[in-house]
This record gives sequence, structure tokens and C-alpha cells, in this order.
Amino acid sequence: MAFTNNASALDYYPTPSDKKCAVLFATWCGSSRDAAVWISEGMGGIADVFDVRENPDLKSFDHIVIGGSIRSGVTRKELQDYITKNKGALKNKIKALFAVCGNGEKAVGPAQKTALIDNHLAKLCEVGNIPSRVFNGRITKALLDPATRKRMEEMYPNFAGKQLEDYDLLKRADCLAFGREILAGMKQ
Repeated sequence: MAFTNNASALDYYPTPSDKKCAVLFATWCGSSRDAAVWISEGMGGIADVFDVRENPDLKSFDHIVIGGSIRSGVTRKELQDYITKNKGALKNKIKALFAVCGNGEKAVGPAQKTALIDNHLAKLCEVGNIPSRVFNGRITKALLDPATRKRMEEMYPNFAGKQLEDYDLLKRADCLAFGREILAGMKQ
């Protein structure tokens, strides 16, 4: 059995297209992975989907969507480091941003977009005036590392008014609609 150093689990996924598109994500519990795949589906399946932990080479892509799960107001350090390291190659290719957050199981709105996209991802990527969305996420307690699980279980009653339990508020239809919006913007 042979293994390659450059694993691309979803590299087979896209539909052939004249556009070279990629969706790059970072996740803790899988919400952003699912959002990334569904955004690609909304784009007609033309975008390769990459986990930032693969350290993908995105130089050959013309259209890039970047997003990730949020904890304590920021995305994973791996995504932040990747964007900083590759900013020159990414900057003019970033066509959309997304974030996925639990938000205490409350609906996300303009305040979350301002905090998580405008004041975090857009600043990190040095982009503005591009499509962006914040999606409600999910928690799967079994996927949380012990320290994070303990911290979340301690703070959750104060934040959400109840004990931390598994929940899933990510909606595929919302991600598909965002993907269609991105694709429509690329055709103009």
C-alpha cells in the first residue's frame, strides 16, 4: 500500500469546468467541512474542496472561497496561518467568505457577520465587498478535545441558558443557496 504526502480527500469531487474553483475550510466538529462541500454543490460541483490541514497549493485556482468554524470569535489557527502565509497568492482570487458558529444555538444575524467576517476573516484576507455568510453550526461533544469540552460545558449555561448537548443547526439549503450566489457572481 502506498501513501502520498499530498492527500486530497475531495479532489475527485468537482464537476469538470472551465473555471478553476476551490473552497478552503478549517473545522473542529465537521460543520465547516459539510458547509464547504454543500457550497461547492451549490456552485454546481465545480469547486475542489480542501481542508486547510492538507496545506493545499491553491496557486492554480482562479476563484477561491474561504471559511471556517469559529471558537471564541476566530477561526482555527491553521486557517489563520495558511491565509497569512499565502496572502499574496490568494488575495485577488478570494471570491467569498463564510463562517460557521454555534452562537449559543441562537440564529445568526448582522452582528455575527460584522464580528466574524468583516472584523476577522475579511481583515485577515485583506478583502472587502465580496459575498459572505455566517451559518449556524453544530456541536458533537464526542468530537471535542477534553479541554475544550470541559471549558464549553462550564461556560455554556451562562451563554445559552442550558447544559451543552449535541445539536445541529447547519442547514444544507442555506449553504447551497450561498454556492449558487457565488457562482452567479462569477458569471458576471
